[in-house]
This record gives sequence, C-alpha cells and structure tokens, in this order.
Amino acid sequence: MHDELQQLNARIEQRHWWFVARRQILTRLVRRLLPPGQGKTVLDIGCGTGSTLAALKHDYRCVGVDTSAEAVRLGGLRHPEVRFFAIPDWAHAVDIFGQADLVLLNDVLEHIEHEAACFGQLVESVRAGTLFLITVPADPALWSSHDVVHGHFRRYTWDTFRALWGDLPVEEILLSALNRRLYPIAKLVRMFSRLRGRAAGPANTDLVTPAGPINWVLQKIFAGEATRILAALEGHGSCSRRRSVSLLAVLRRKAVPAADDPPGQCTASGEVNREK
Repeated sequence: MHDELQQLNARIEQRHWWFVARRQILTRLVRRLLPPGQGKTVLDIGCGTGSTLAALKHDYRCVGVDTSAEAVRLGGLRHPEVRFFAIPDWAHAVDIFGQADLVLLNDVLEHIEHEAACFGQLVESVRAGTLFLITVPADPALWSSHDVVHGHFRRYTWDTFRALWGDLPVEEILLSALNRRLYPIAKLVRMFSRLRGRAAGPANTDLVTPAGPINWVLQKIFAGEATRILAALEGHGSCSRRRSVSLLAVLRRKAVPAADDPPGQCTASGEVNREK
C-alpha cells in the first residue's frame, strides 16, 4: 500500500471498530492454536504497523515483515518489542519464514497479482507443523473504490480461496466466513460508493471512524463472531457458506519428502523467477 494509506491505518487502527474487532478475533485464535508460554514464534507477513503483533508480544516471540518501509518504520516506533523487517519481496525472507511456528497472513494475498505462486513458495519455506492463519476480502460483488485504492487484484469466493492450497502440502483445519453479521451494511455502503463514484472515507476508502457509541456497537458485533469461529475450530459448530465481507482459513503444513529442485522465487509483484 502507499505510504498515505499506511499512515491512515496507523492513525485509526487503535480505535476504528474493524481494526479493533479483527485484532481481537485473530489474537483469540492465535492463543487457541498456539498456547502461550512455549517460546513460540508468530510471524506476521504484511504486518503493516504491527498492531496485531503488539497484542501478542507478551506471549510470543513476534516478528513482522512488510514490503512497505514506511509501515515498518511506524511499527518500529510504536512497538519496539516487536522485530520488524522491511523486505523488497518474499524471496528475501525465506530464512525468516523458516523460524515461524504460526504465520499470520491477514488481508495480504489480494494485493499480489500471482498470489498462488507466492503462497506456494511460502508453504515450501516453512517447517512441517507450521500453522497459517489467513484472512482475505470476500465476495466480488463488494468490489469498490476501496479495493482499487488499496491495490487489490481481487476479492475471493469460497472456491477461489480454497483453490490456493488445493495442490499444496497443507492440511485445512478451518475455512470460515468472517464479518458475516455486518455483511448487509457493507453491501449498502459499497453500493452507495459506486453510485457516488467514490468512497465516503479519507483517501477514497471506507475507513470512516463512526461516532463513539456506533463505533463501539459495530466493534462488539464483529468481535462477537469469535465465539462461533472458535467453536467451529473445535468441531462444535458449522461453517456454512454464508455471505460475508471476509473469509478466514487455518492451515497446517504437512511433512513431505524434500523436493529435488528449489521453489521458484516470488517477487514483490507476484512474478515467479525460476532461474537457477
């Protein structure tokens, strides 16, 4: 993302309902998947300014990587306990990937043109047993200027999301709708944005922080989905294909025999370099 958007996120991510609720859901999932107190490493790829890692820093070794030097700069100033690395592309972080016990990949894949190749390289770079907690924007019908400004290439369906790991050595633990309770509101907002020709928020985004009580209610509604997702993770609930603003997946890297050839290198643009 452009520096302007990184700075906008940094200004609002501690109070805007979407950032706060998503962070609460993700941190609850991380603690369930990787119990604290074991000296484990959580790696956030596309970490932005690091607010999710900051919420986990007392329980894990937290490492963040991002291709935005501005995001890493802001994150380092705010959260000195977290280790941040600015990388030109994923190929320069293979050694870091191999240290992770759990990888956060939250609203990142939609920014990469050839994301399947990049995700395949990431899977090849981590140890067997490494967990992935992934979120992506859902439903192409919600496409708007917010996606364009953020540099998105796509919004996902259940099938296009699942296709990313269909041929990879990973076990699917959970695939779930995310932010489904507020889907009708999101659809209305996106519809009005298309009619107006621009989004209502700063920098042509949807990132308007509502008045205090409304912001609090929206945050509680969204964050409340954690109970359903955690129940599904434990096998006590269903993950029906309800319409939602986002999708969430939990995967685990399988143990497989070593390949004879190294994976191709994925660049920041998503192109794959297979030269040896």
